[in-house]
This record gives sequence, structure tokens and C-alpha cells, in this order.
Amino acid sequence: MTKIFEARIVSIGAQAPKMIGEANILILFGMEAPEDLAEYCYKISNKDLFGSIQVGGRLVIDGVEYPITAVGSVVEQNLSALGHITIAFDGSTEGTLPGTLHVSTAISPVVQLNSLVQLFA
Repeated sequence: MTKIFEARIVSIGAQAPKMIGEANILILFGMEAPEDLAEYCYKISNKDLFGSIQVGGRLVIDGVEYPITAVGSVVEQNLSALGHITIAFDGSTEGTLPGTLHVSTAISPVVQLNSLVQLFA
């Protein structure tokens, strides 16, 4: 597989861990996250995407792989422009919102400062 994206978590909003624990979603945003959303986001160091995010690819967080099951229509655009992506750990193959990336998992991820987030195609 080819690595198409890599970023580190550089800050964690106060409500961000709760979003994983209660809603099973991880919200990434670049450094310019709007103030009213920042408390729900994990801010990332990079927004450069070097390829297409596709079903069958992998999201990797600190070495733990999550198979990609659905890709919203604006996921790539949002990630490249804003560093923003919502990741739903629900295994959906349909997708729900245009900016959401769906992945399959048996357990919720543990994300902390300096965690490495990667995408592979």
C-alpha cells in the first residue's frame, strides 16, 4: 500500500475524546479550526494529501489499522483545503455525510498528543 497522508496530533480540544467515546467519531482539523469547533477537534500538523482516498484503503493511527469502508464525496477536498475530516468508526459502507470517512473497527482508537495519523491507498 502507498502512504497518501501523514500528520501528527498537535492539540486536543476539551470535548474531542468524548466524541470518540460517545459518538464513535474522530474529528480532525488543521490549525485554522474555527473557535466554536476547536473544542471538538484533534488539530493536525499537516493537510497535504498525495493520492485518492478509496474504499479498501487503510487509516492507521499509531500503528493500528482501520479498513476504509466508505468515503464521503468531499472528504479529500476538505482534508486538502482545511485539514478537516470526520472519521466514523462504524463500518458503514453507505456513508452518511459528504465530509465523513467511514472505517471498520472492533475497538475505539486511543488518540493523544503526537499520535501519528496516516492514510494508505
